[in-house]
Amino acid sequence: MRIVLLGPPGAGKGTQAKRLADRYGLPVIGTGDIFRDHVARGTPLGLRAKEYMDRGDYVPDEIAVSMVLGRLKEPDCRVGFILDGFPRTVPQAQALERALTEAGTPLDAVLNFKVSDEMVVKRLTNRLVCSSCGRPYNLAFKPPRVEGVCDVCGGRLTLRSDDDEATILRRLEVYRRETEPLVLYFWERGLLRDIDAEAPEQVVFDRTVEALSDLLDVDG
Repeated sequence: MRIVLLGPPGAGKGTQAKRLADRYGLPVIGTGDIFRDHVARGTPLGLRAKEYMDRGDYVPDEIAVSMVLGRLKEPDCRVGFILDGFPRTVPQAQALERALTEAGTPLDAVLNFKVSDEMVVKRLTNRLVCSSCGRPYNLAFKPPRVEGVCDVCGGRLTLRSDDDEATILRRLEVYRRETEPLVLYFWERGLLRDIDAEAPEQVVFDRTVEALSDLLDVDG
């Protein structure tokens, strides 16, 4: 199964991607993780990407496409994959579609997680991430058992530098301008499946599994 997750920042795509990966045994390809890894290692691509990320802008298509298509060629993607955060623009979608078509492995579905701007701000300004294992938390909806400490690995919980309200609103503006056209793009190709994501995590996951029920046996 090869799927793409769409939705504004704070829609819960990352959380749902991890749950889908566990259920179906698929790798999650998260461009945010790829970019942050390059930034942390100080690679030339990472330094270029950081300039855009710090402003709340999208990384240019040529950088993103190169990173993601290279990742999709790795062995663990042969059984399928979950793309989280890519494509973000129509040109990226076209590049992805061409590459997958040439490889004989077209996309199966695109899940569009829908959530209001008000909920996005509430979720992201309260979001914490474990600095060790990456597990997400939310002070308003899903707090840790011990303040500042990951329930799973005991790592330190931190607020992402791009989760202040001004940057969040900027990211939403960029999303509307550059990524929302993808909804129409994938709808025209018969791939789009809308998910109401303004609900508790488990409810959203149940809706997501139901939306994919015609692709795989959900009881398997």
